[in-house]
Amino acid sequence: MLQAIGLTSAPRRDLPPAVDDLTFEARPGQVTALLGAAGSGKTTVLRLMLDLAPGRGVTYFRGRPLYRIAHPAREVGALLGDVPGHPARTARGQLRMLCAAVGVPAARANDMLDLVGLAALADERLSMLSLGMDRRLGLASALLGDPHTLLLDEPAKGLSPRENCWLYGLLRGHAAQGGTVLYTTDDAKEAARTADRVVTIEGGRLVADQDATEFARTRLRPRVAVRTPHAARLGALVTREARAARRSVEVVTEGGTRLSVYGSDCAQIGETAFRHGIPVHRLAEETGDTGPGPAQGQDPAREQQPAAAEAPVKAPTEPLQSLQSLPSLPRRPSRSPLRPLRYELHRLLGTRTTLLIATAVLAASVTISVLLARTGSTPLPALLAAWPDILPLPPAAFGAGLLGAISFGEEFRYPALAAARGTVPRRVGLLLAKLGVSAAAALLLGFLVAVADAQALRLVYGEDLTHVPDKWLSMAVSWSGLTVGCAWAGLLGAGVFRATAAGVAAVLAVPVLVAPVAQQMVVAPSARSVAGLPGRLREVAWLQWPYEIDPWLVAAMRVAAQPVGAALALSLCALLCAYLFTGLRRRTYR
Repeated sequence: MLQAIGLTSAPRRDLPPAVDDLTFEARPGQVTALLGAAGSGKTTVLRLMLDLAPGRGVTYFRGRPLYRIAHPAREVGALLGDVPGHPARTARGQLRMLCAAVGVPAARANDMLDLVGLAALADERLSMLSLGMDRRLGLASALLGDPHTLLLDEPAKGLSPRENCWLYGLLRGHAAQGGTVLYTTDDAKEAARTADRVVTIEGGRLVADQDATEFARTRLRPRVAVRTPHAARLGALVTREARAARRSVEVVTEGGTRLSVYGSDCAQIGETAFRHGIPVHRLAEETGDTGPGPAQGQDPAREQQPAAAEAPVKAPTEPLQSLQSLPSLPRRPSRSPLRPLRYELHRLLGTRTTLLIATAVLAASVTISVLLARTGSTPLPALLAAWPDILPLPPAAFGAGLLGAISFGEEFRYPALAAARGTVPRRVGLLLAKLGVSAAAALLLGFLVAVADAQALRLVYGEDLTHVPDKWLSMAVSWSGLTVGCAWAGLLGAGVFRATAAGVAAVLAVPVLVAPVAQQMVVAPSARSVAGLPGRLREVAWLQWPYEIDPWLVAAMRVAAQPVGAALALSLCALLCAYLFTGLRRRTYR
């Protein structure tokens, strides 16, 4: 059972809270509609239940709050708005990425595409999907972990009657298997047709919590929709006969050819029309909303839909059979630390952005390296790194920083993990995965740039510039530290300030702002030397490492002694502390 107790949103300034002390429940095996007009706080209610919005109150999912559920994705699935994915990512790629985050096999993505009818569009990009297909993909994302509870924010908004029938049939099938379904809507007739229970809110407060039958009896009333070319004449005749028979009948004219008759039925109106020779083009019993006008949730456009849209939605058997035919998942998802790593690899390789950045970096590096070698005054390390004095960073380091910034920037621009807290890997695991993947991408990019520059120099100028330098080890360590440090600076900068541009700014701030300060400390005269530090460390350490590691330690210390290296170290320490303070102290990923 889903229980929401005392939900209250945090008010902004002097405004009243969007949700104020709201308490209700949604029972398993039933579809519950959260009904309210636009601005009544429906979306805020769902965000409070998922810990995605600040506020008070608690929500129990089968007796446990969300933060105490070991595997939230197996308990709750959510669809808030459109599918929050990168427009260039394919439907299959989006689901596989979320499968890695949830901890289910990648084959589950194909199963869900078959379930929602998107198997033929699996390789279609998200930007090319229609509204109906987008909602289907969002529902597939919510069902990935086979959750017990579904939370959906206006899932049928803007859909055709056929899409509505399929959607509510699938929700009904999920409830028939014992699951709990809660969705929001602003259409009272839709709630009465498709839900078992209706919770009505207004201004963030509870108005009514009723069974669908009681809701239809108290909030809605039956009517007869009539379409005839003689609407005014037929309306007058129905009214006159009702007065003669002392029956309470109300006739409302809706346009030149339409009537809505309350308090009568199709048989009586059809007999009246037949006796007076009035042709009738449409005669159907419908359900009308007795509540306020459009401001309170009545959509006039819906009244213009054909009769098929007004017919009660019957749960088809196909969605239920499809749900039952899905392969069963293990009771406990994998707790492997590779879950966030798999997610990050899918995110990195799921779009063309990474390939385009790498291609641009290689082209720029080769061009700059060949041009620098013409003068003959540039040292070999600068040639291989394609780093002229005019640039604050070489192209490879800047490209690595850009990839790092995009790593967290995409999470906030296209928040695939924010729709449901259940799909979020633990924040520490997600951070470590991003650090590891960005470091590997930076090292690979730096290696490819060095090899490409060396081959281009050999091709253009011959073998003279391709010899192996004596201090190749320290050069390799320095180059690796620079690229990885820039990647991490971009990643942490974007994670702290929640924007890709902020991550890029953090990368550029290292050579432009921090490096000059570090240079003043490094070039200052020193009265003492740290020579022999590896040997002294070996004496005090409890773990004895081989003597072959000493050259690597010395090379690392030389890198740290460089102005850019010191600046990177200072920047990374500051950004990491800021990230830990601003990010990990939150319980949720927003």
